Amino acid sequence: MRVAGRAWRPIWLEADGRTVGIIDQTLLPHRFETATLSTMAAAAHAIRTMQVRGAPLIGATAAYGVALAMAGDPADAALDRALDVLAATRPTAVNLRWALDRMGRVLRPLAPAERTAAAYAEAAALVEEDVRANAAIGRHGLELVRGLAAARPGAPLRILTHCNAGWLATCDWGTALAPVYMAHDAGIPLHVWVDETRPRNQGAALTAWELLQHGVPHTVVADNAGGHLMQRGLVDLCIVGADRVTAAGDVANKIGTYLKALAARDSGVPFHVAVPSSTIDWTISDGIADIPIEERPAAEVTRVQGRTADGQVVSVQVTPDGSPAANPAFDVTPARLVDRLITEAGTCAATAEGLRALFPGRR
Repeated sequence: MRVAGRAWRPIWLEADGRTVGIIDQTLLPHRFETATLSTMAAAAHAIRTMQVRGAPLIGATAAYGVALAMAGDPADAALDRALDVLAATRPTAVNLRWALDRMGRVLRPLAPAERTAAAYAEAAALVEEDVRANAAIGRHGLELVRGLAAARPGAPLRILTHCNAGWLATCDWGTALAPVYMAHDAGIPLHVWVDETRPRNQGAALTAWELLQHGVPHTVVADNAGGHLMQRGLVDLCIVGADRVTAAGDVANKIGTYLKALAARDSGVPFHVAVPSSTIDWTISDGIADIPIEERPAAEVTRVQGRTADGQVVSVQVTPDGSPAANPAFDVTPARLVDRLITEAGTCAATAEGLRALFPGRR
């Protein structure tokens, strides 16, 4: 995708063939800066502090983190430590575990002398596979968007999304935003309602910034405005991404997604979830019971970051001194509230049967 007319991805291998470049998402939307990861510890820090975020991008960063570890020490103990340290950074997004399991399967049988080159090659392959998967999600989602848009000739299709599931959350294109970008590029009139997504404000900071860069019409709204918009008939489609989908179709996504799904069901608005197959956890079926929910620092709730009139980016406290805060980062939307899952293999009902039909080899 593009930033000020230049093509970017949120992660890349630097020219030295060893270090890894990322867009530092903690500085957006006020500053666009990149950072260089030169060690496994730096990759773990980038994941933990949300310099990189979004399930697919977390997985790709972890894969390159293993490669960085192997470049420093390809011994068995170093591999085991890298896999353990990176796995502990974020508990909810299943792409992290998926990527680390994949790296372990590839590297463990190899002699230490072969591991560094193999690790970089596998990380690069994982990135390219994610790009292709997200492009396919975009094409399948485009057909859904096109069908809904046909019912509104001459008027923009109004889409509500939550958190950020655009190209900054993946290796390119995005998941929930891939159909939006493709529809916009195909000339389909649309307008995106962008949830601010407290407490980290990924919607206001990242989704809005992405859409602005691409020229997609949009409006940022407070999280609690979504139900009102749907009641008033101002939303034609809700589409979100996910950090984990169970084998039965339950969806873990950024906190607040469940409330949007409830409002959508009550208002008769289609609610779709766009995910690559790497986000499906085939080992569990009950999302509420089995998906671990990350509890992030209370300071993300008690403080907000913004830019002052003189251009300074500052953090300010919004709660009284002494008031405690809880910060669950995700919630689970039951499969019964999801109309369709959009994957690289096509769309399906959010059911065990629907997923098995798309991915017959997985159980």
